[in-house]
Amino acid sequence: MNLFEISFLKFTLTDLLDLALVTFIFSYSYSYFRGTRGGQMLIGLLILFFAGFVVNILGFRATSWLLNLFQAVWVVVFVILFQPEIRRLLTALGQNRIIRRLFQIEEISIEDEIVTCVGEIRKHKWGAIIVLERENSLKTVSDDGVKMGSVFSPELIMSIFNPSSLLHDGAVIIHSNIIEAAACILPLTESKTLNPEMGTRHRAALGISEESDALAIVISEETGKISVAEDGHFISSSLNLDELNVLLKNKLASTKEE
Repeated sequence: MNLFEISFLKFTLTDLLDLALVTFIFSYSYSYFRGTRGGQMLIGLLILFFAGFVVNILGFRATSWLLNLFQAVWVVVFVILFQPEIRRLLTALGQNRIIRRLFQIEEISIEDEIVTCVGEIRKHKWGAIIVLERENSLKTVSDDGVKMGSVFSPELIMSIFNPSSLLHDGAVIIHSNIIEAAACILPLTESKTLNPEMGTRHRAALGISEESDALAIVISEETGKISVAEDGHFISSSLNLDELNVLLKNKLASTKEE
């Protein structure tokens, strides 16, 4: 079905859907690569593709051949130079809730690994805040931190919260099995009922739990106690590792079922 015609160019409903799909792909990719060298390359590719489309319509054969040649080279260069960004993009796409439900992809459980790194952090007498994102997006918080987009591993969490690391002084945001960002500044609670012995980390954990459905795990540097905040209050302020494991599996399992 033709929607309209411009001279010899016919624009159909299929063309409209095709254009919307291409626009979505480029906008999603650019929003992910924005602020990186990959984002600049993506803009360059977009300009080349648009220029090639225009010269093809105008019938400039030599210019069209030249631009098509550059387009092929740029795609290869983009793939080679920006493999890490592309891997993170594909990982983020695979973690999308809609896609997981559409293809019935099971989420990777990392509760045991989280408990392992919490135990190591406590053993070293370090402090930490680990925030587990659930249904409510924490993008505004993670955008203000140091973006990572790395697959979760206890070793990486340990290196982040090592006091010699530049990233140790904030919170880590984790979504599914991806470490989204580190050194994140969380909103502090204004609650007057907080135990006076609890410091800034606990106030931050409580604050993020008041503003979202996230689970916030706090390891106290002074006492080594493990606390978990949810829905604006602490579920427990002195958990052992086994109790933490059970709690995480119960809480995260209920989220997956929803």
